[in-house]
Amino acid sequence: MNKKLIMLLLVGLISSVLFLAACSSDETSQESSDPTDESSDTSEAPSGDDRTLYLNNGQEPTSLDPPIGNDEASYNILNNVMEGLTRLAKDAPVPEPAMAESWDVSEDGLVYTFYIRDDAEWTNGEPVTAFDFEYSFKRLANPETASPAASHAYWIAGAEDYNSGEGSEEDMLVEALDERTLEVTLRYPVDFFLSIVAMPQMFPVHQETVEADSNWAGSVDTLVTNGPFKVTEWAHDDYLVLEKNETYWDAGTVEVETIEYAIVDDVNTAFSLYQAGDLHVSEVPADLGEEYLDHPEMYMAPRSGIEYQFFHTQTEPFQNKNIRKAFMYAINREDIVEYVNKSGEPAAYGWVHPDFEHPAGGTWGENVGEYFEYDPEKAREYLALGMEEEGYDELPTVTLSYNTSDLHSTRSQAIQEMLRDSLDIEVELFNQEWEVFRDRSNEGEFHYFRGSYLGGYNDPINYLDNFLPGSGFNRGDWEGDVHQQYVDIVNASYEEADPEKRFELLMEAEEILMEEAIVNPIYFYNRSYLVNPEVENVITHFVGFTELKWARFVD
Repeated sequence: MNKKLIMLLLVGLISSVLFLAACSSDETSQESSDPTDESSDTSEAPSGDDRTLYLNNGQEPTSLDPPIGNDEASYNILNNVMEGLTRLAKDAPVPEPAMAESWDVSEDGLVYTFYIRDDAEWTNGEPVTAFDFEYSFKRLANPETASPAASHAYWIAGAEDYNSGEGSEEDMLVEALDERTLEVTLRYPVDFFLSIVAMPQMFPVHQETVEADSNWAGSVDTLVTNGPFKVTEWAHDDYLVLEKNETYWDAGTVEVETIEYAIVDDVNTAFSLYQAGDLHVSEVPADLGEEYLDHPEMYMAPRSGIEYQFFHTQTEPFQNKNIRKAFMYAINREDIVEYVNKSGEPAAYGWVHPDFEHPAGGTWGENVGEYFEYDPEKAREYLALGMEEEGYDELPTVTLSYNTSDLHSTRSQAIQEMLRDSLDIEVELFNQEWEVFRDRSNEGEFHYFRGSYLGGYNDPINYLDNFLPGSGFNRGDWEGDVHQQYVDIVNASYEEADPEKRFELLMEAEEILMEEAIVNPIYFYNRSYLVNPEVENVITHFVGFTELKWARFVD
């Protein structure tokens, strides 16, 4: 391990705030935070002799087992050490051949036949086969796997019944016809299925390795992968080292030999490392966001994802939709993105990211518009109506829960103040470290809490199917007659072959979601970070995760 990585580890060990997409700190030193200081205008070139790419993953991956990780900290690594049937292209978020060199699609759009390339190989030297994909897709849906991403297999006929216990493995229609031929039968024609199989949840795993050791994905000694890079060192919670996988089928395209990921959970620390030349890529602390929006090293683009709040619809007072709507109308999202985040994100007045292309022309947002607005007077009217409906003389105690980070804390305090000003109520704040917060929110222990969602493929259904029965995402426990109406509309969209009519159904579903105020959107994500000018082609699409296959150093 080189001196640069040792330095990164020492810095990482003293960091205590969990990294998320735009963390900040009020304790940044003058030397690292003053944008007029010479050292903060541009980064130094990392001084390593080996042209290693130095990055920060922020958090320890939850798991490098594809159906288990289910978060960006895991998928950014997985996306570069593993590969599915397809991979998103370098220049656009469109699927291109990867483990599958080609495929056929039946006339009715239901049957996909994939042909696995002859030179697809695991890092243990064995060939990647169609049987690996059959095993992996069925393992994703297997209820014993308990994957939080199991619903991504539901496009395959029989997968949902298998996952719910109403069907068997044999009923799931994915079959290896031979070592090189995989046949997948879908429930409905899905013209974006080739993007689905590019997602990390759909990556193959090596069956013998998985079944030999339940912790196979947690150690370099047992980790078997098939992507452009392979993990060669992993000190948990400290760092990971990836090296070019020379047996990868497209190894000739891969130029970077080594990637060293620090796990530094404080964006201020990471930013200082970038300025010192010890990282090639870094986010900018929120308190410096305005100063760096036009910086020549700044990369900024939309990211399919949303920051929002969940209402637990079975817990007082959020069993009442008018009280939920009062909270939606009481928050000034424009002030949050302008004065708290300071990173140029768009405020959210709906659930689906507005930048999806609409088949009728324009974007989703241009066709849908906004479902609500900041209106304190209307917020008070909704609150009064809801309290009357529930017989409340006083609103039950409301606690806003969030996972620990400086930005989440600042944003939650701002929202607390907005709710006080708009509704004349006191909302308590409660924070926990990420792992504990994640587990407790998944178990339904919070009734008003922070949420975040990242889209994985290029279609609005990616947002709307989260509220279907069986989805682990529906942590607000929405149910009842209106929910069933929503489910029926989303299910009807699957069977609708006409693209414009399908989008009409999806817009109808979003309208119900917003009218019922099941979630409280705050803002849509973007990607904004600094990239050292000696590096190029660190790819981050509107959907999907970081791609390093094409990364290179500028000569």
